Amino acid sequence: MATVDQLKSDFIRLYGVEPRIFRAPGRVNLIGEHTDYSEGFVMPAAIEFSTRVAIAARQDRILNVYSSNYSEFATFDLDEAAPAPRGHWSDYVRGVAVMIERSGRTLSGANLAIEGEVPIGSGLSSSAALEVSTAFALLGNSNSGFGLTEIALLCQRAENEFVGARCGIMDQFVSCYGRKGEALLLDCRSLEMSYEPVPENVKLVICDTKVRHKLASGEYNIRRAQCESAVRILKKVIPDIRSLRDVSEAQLQEYGQLLDPVLFRRCRHVITENARVLAAARALRQGDLGEFGRLMIESHRSLRDDYEVSSEELDLMVALALELSREVESGQRAVYGARMTGGGFGGCTLNLVASSYATEFARRITDNYQRKAGRTCAVYVCSASAGAREEGKI
Repeated sequence: MATVDQLKSDFIRLYGVEPRIFRAPGRVNLIGEHTDYSEGFVMPAAIEFSTRVAIAARQDRILNVYSSNYSEFATFDLDEAAPAPRGHWSDYVRGVAVMIERSGRTLSGANLAIEGEVPIGSGLSSSAALEVSTAFALLGNSNSGFGLTEIALLCQRAENEFVGARCGIMDQFVSCYGRKGEALLLDCRSLEMSYEPVPENVKLVICDTKVRHKLASGEYNIRRAQCESAVRILKKVIPDIRSLRDVSEAQLQEYGQLLDPVLFRRCRHVITENARVLAAARALRQGDLGEFGRLMIESHRSLRDDYEVSSEELDLMVALALELSREVESGQRAVYGARMTGGGFGGCTLNLVASSYATEFARRITDNYQRKAGRTCAVYVCSASAGAREEGKI
């Protein structure tokens, strides 16, 4: 992937002027999957993979955008009436511009060049990295004041209302607020947050199955609709609830007969996953990585069995990780936990691995996955990273 200097050089070659460069990271979710759109709890961390947007002002109201990943240009007129999505990568850029202008700000025209290193479709939130880096660039180019929470919400609206993916707030929020060495515990209703320490003696090892199932985005919207349907049914007997966030495990057991078996399982995942996130935060504060890993494994089983968003490849990758943990004979834990991360149906697993074992883990799980699945994977050894910023600025 291009360095900052390379991106700057490419931009000068394309447009003849020197740009400002903004970056925003992808993320990995440690625990709390498919809870954000039910106003629940999540615990993501920003990672080192980022999307960078180089930008320089124009004298008109045109956005001219080049993507090095797709080797394509896209052009938009900010004064166009009723802009509509095209089903194209550029919808994320245009959607952000549309939402910024709808918020009452007037954007200046600009030339942009985008370079993304977050693997697309992997569940590491390449879309949020693109949205947030674009928002930082467009607002910076227009000398508009902004807050991080406002940017996150604008970018979420771009994906929800313009692109048409009904994501929650987690991805955009951690792309803005990520902090080196720490995970973010986020209440997706109130947006209250705290930082939880990720110990230096462990790495976040991401295993990309290299499987991309086309049904993922449609199934994501279906799962969200199922949660909303369950809330409408449960409100008849628990009138004060607003989302599944408000339903306890005891209430689900008491009134679960009102739901069909599929809706019951969807609810059980969300409700128990929220409890796991809060328990995982306590485990991190206490330095109890064994408990944190146990909760990760429970989370994967719930996503596989109750929410039904895993896949054969994800399940295999988790099983291989846990086998490696059992094979270590030093008496020290090497693999604390493993689970799928992201929307599901392919993409990545997250593994909490002792730092001293991370390189060996990456080598062995790559070999084992090749042997068992008959295909290659990609493994990234990561740490919690910083959120969005302008390159060259502290």
